[in-house]
Amino acid sequence: MDAQEGTQQSQQLILAHKVFLLKHRDVPDIEKVRLKDEVLNTVKSNDMTPYYENLVADKVLDLDHSALDSMRAKNEEEIKKLDEKIADAEENLGESEVREAHLAKFLYFIQIGEKEKALEQLKVSENKTVAVGQKMDLVFCSLQIGFFYMDFDLISKSIDKAKILFEKGGDWERKNRLKVYEGLYCMSTRNFKKAANLFLDSISTFTTYELFPYDTFIFYTVLTSIISLDRVSLKQKVVDAPEILTVIGKIPHLSEFLNSLYNCQYKSFFLAFAGLTEQIKLDRYLHLHFRFYMREVRTVVYSQFLESYKSVTIEAMAKAFGVTVEFIDQELSRFIAAGKLHCKIDKVAGVLETNALMRRMLFTRPLLNKVTSY
Repeated sequence: MDAQEGTQQSQQLILAHKVFLLKHRDVPDIEKVRLKDEVLNTVKSNDMTPYYENLVADKVLDLDHSALDSMRAKNEEEIKKLDEKIADAEENLGESEVREAHLAKFLYFIQIGEKEKALEQLKVSENKTVAVGQKMDLVFCSLQIGFFYMDFDLISKSIDKAKILFEKGGDWERKNRLKVYEGLYCMSTRNFKKAANLFLDSISTFTTYELFPYDTFIFYTVLTSIISLDRVSLKQKVVDAPEILTVIGKIPHLSEFLNSLYNCQYKSFFLAFAGLTEQIKLDRYLHLHFRFYMREVRTVVYSQFLESYKSVTIEAMAKAFGVTVEFIDQELSRFIAAGKLHCKIDKVAGVLETNALMRRMLFTRPLLNKVTSY
């Protein structure tokens, strides 16, 4: 929603994340005091009257009548100026100036958090815009509005609109940016496989700093890839990817999470996974899928372990993962009942036996160890 391009994340999306943390029950109260001050300062500095009223209604911020009246007066004054510029441009200037005047009003509505009026003004700006590239820039603005409000219907329609525009032309830079936007949408709506593919396609061309920093992009790429790719693809596209190797060490626990899974170091994997859970729970786009992601990751790691054996004792598996026999027994029982794992438990012998389906799966995973007995 910031008009300029560069390497800085959109201030509106930073604000949305802070508001998300303010509402999150796992964020300490002392941290919320700091966040509350930062949110209020951002709202006041941008005269975000409509957004402020929403935050007050949600009991995120306290009502300050004086601040509200001041912001509202500034909004009215600025909108009056923008309308005068539009009228002057339409009467005395050319089509380009008219477009710029309407665009300025659109961007101002975004700045103050006036969603509905921004979308109305967007339609006007679109009608005044001819060039495909400029139309695409408006679509990216609407996508950022969608992510600011987590309006997935708006995001989906904007992505579809962008793809139609690209059929008429469009440069590669904008097409590559759209992949990241669509990847974020897919991840936010639990389509992790498509998200992983889109993110991986964008690693070497990433320029969407307005959405998030590159480190965050790599974080999302690794998380989605681990539950979406087979071992061969994971090795080629993620474990050995130069772009990922340059930054993965900066993200706490992420390197251990990825490499311990690939190297079958299950104790280390679970420790790293535990370290990542807080980051996932406090991520604005992932938190709703936290429990689902936890299950998917455990399915991947349990399947990888069991694919290496015709049979294995529960005690040996528990030892490999650094957990108790009771924990593994309960975990596997749930996953088997849900159809996530293709094996059976011999309670009397304390043995896990993989069935024919799982053994056939082994031969589609060439980097796995050969089938052995334990």
